[in-house]
Amino acid sequence: MTPTSPDRHPGTSGPVPGAAPVGLIWTRPQAEKRERPTTEAIVAAATDLADTHGLDAVSIRRVAAALQTRPMDLYGYFARKDELIDLMVDEAVGGAVLEEIPYDWRDALAAIAHALRAVCLAHPWVVTAAGRQALIGPNVIRHVEQSLEASAGLGIEWTKRLAIWRAVDSYTMGHAQLRPARDQSEGNPAYDPGWQAAAEAYLQGLADSGNFPNLAAFGAAGLLHGEYDELTFETGLNWLLTGIAADA
Repeated sequence: MTPTSPDRHPGTSGPVPGAAPVGLIWTRPQAEKRERPTTEAIVAAATDLADTHGLDAVSIRRVAAALQTRPMDLYGYFARKDELIDLMVDEAVGGAVLEEIPYDWRDALAAIAHALRAVCLAHPWVVTAAGRQALIGPNVIRHVEQSLEASAGLGIEWTKRLAIWRAVDSYTMGHAQLRPARDQSEGNPAYDPGWQAAAEAYLQGLADSGNFPNLAAFGAAGLLHGEYDELTFETGLNWLLTGIAADA
């Protein structure tokens, strides 16, 4: 019987883990290189974490674990976590960039607002990020450019056009942020079914007491679960655009 080589597993042709390489270096097969994840894959994994657990759950370590790679493989792309968040936000805001904006300024601003709101409802952490750091990625700039283009037909000074962009964005993002049931971040009680049931019972009790007739008219469940969100958004946006038209 031929003795088993100390550098190989019995019954296999592979090297023993930890054993010294065998053969001449000139003839030895090169070790396989670890493939680093792409920027797109990193951003997608980080976005999934933020969508599921909130922005604070995003870390280089957790993103690396989701991609089944080493944190060091990610640090080659980013100098700090803020840069990853910049890429995440810019990728998300790309969904708010319209292929073409309507000709009428009011229709254009309304379309832009609806597109931005959809992004913020799908990714609530975008609003959080916007409040923490300056956002100047290419998709963010395209969004701003479209907003400024929409108000160009009003023939007003550029400072007012900047104010219009900020007013519409602030209203849209603020309204989206006031939907706690959309925020699935860790520790958010509004996403817990038990909390929702208790809150609904509490509000219904207040409505039934007779001390809050206006609340009773709307219904506690409707207010808690955002049944009127679309209506209030449309109404508020209409007021805002009407005010802009009056001041232009």
